[in-house]
Amino acid sequence: MKNTRLNASVSHHDELIKELRADRQFAVEYLRAALSELDDPDNRAAGLLAMRDVAEAYGGLSAVAQEAGINRESLYRSLSPKGNPTLKTILAVMKAVGMKLSVEPGNHPHDHAHA
Repeated sequence: MKNTRLNASVSHHDELIKELRADRQFAVEYLRAALSELDDPDNRAAGLLAMRDVAEAYGGLSAVAQEAGINRESLYRSLSPKGNPTLKTILAVMKAVGMKLSVEPGNHPHDHAHA
């Protein structure tokens, strides 16, 4: 009997990258959720890794780094679980993947103070 090896599993990461690449609106929502996590120290790593996923889906980290004018190794470090990207880096990556940063109102105790 011939010994055949079946690869029954597909990498979750690979599938995520494919889905991000195929569905622009999903990528926007995925990145929006990721960016909302950046101000929470307990979830910052997930937010940075999600930015890395989107960069990987939209050209790959090397191409995004080049387009953003950032050293590739620096981009890898910035978008790592312990990364601490500057606003300049975040904006450059967003632009390189064809997105932009926006602002939404948050829950703040003084929201109605000036009404």
